Amino acid sequence: MTKDDYEAQLYDLQVELVKLQKHFIHSGEQILVMLEGRDAAGKDGVIKCIVEHLSPRDTRVVALGKPTEREQGEWYFQRYVAQLPGRGEFILFNRSWYNRAGVEKVMGFCTEIQHEQFMATVNDFESVLVRSGVRLFKYYLDISKDEQARRLQDREKDPLTQWKISPIDQQAQKKWSTYSEARDEMLRRTHHSDAPWTVVRSDNKKHARLNLMRDLLGRLKYQDKNKALLAIDPSIVLQWPTANAHLPMLEA
Repeated sequence: MTKDDYEAQLYDLQVELVKLQKHFIHSGEQILVMLEGRDAAGKDGVIKCIVEHLSPRDTRVVALGKPTEREQGEWYFQRYVAQLPGRGEFILFNRSWYNRAGVEKVMGFCTEIQHEQFMATVNDFESVLVRSGVRLFKYYLDISKDEQARRLQDREKDPLTQWKISPIDQQAQKKWSTYSEARDEMLRRTHHSDAPWTVVRSDNKKHARLNLMRDLLGRLKYQDKNKALLAIDPSIVLQWPTANAHLPMLEA
């Protein structure tokens, strides 16, 4: 894909997003998009493309840091509840409560009991949100081991992206198989009818961004939708559990 072709397709999809925002502001819909994935999977880039031309008053990106001592003693979901969308709001979570199923489990930041409590309750929690009117979309960006290694190396060289480097990044490759096991368990146990998982292959950033945006737009109703722009590549966007059977990247 040439740069011009990519930018033309991106522009058309961003126009569709503006149409979508006009609709949900008027209708009062509450939209929550959750983006999960390994370090360097492309979450920041996708979010930037989605929000670039949307109203900052009605759009928020939530990327919570390490919980405070007080938050560590609260109900696990409590600090996320405060960030949920109100009427007419579009919220994107750059990582979410699924930290407990991934980073926290792999790095030992939570106990086995805490992890199991999360896995046993998250589906019910999400069902309550959906049945209360929240439109919830869960995307997992899946990157190959070699591509992750290349992107992490690029971060270290680029002065504009060095802020992304963390001690956890340094463990991403070493603990690749452990992260794979945690991811597979997460997808298997937390995929449910109220909040299913969509897996997006993200080795090619441009294709991943465009196809995720098409998938999201295609699943929401809004006026003057240009359906001709929203055909996804089924080799890039896969619905769980189909992804488990046909996506080699989901193997450890």
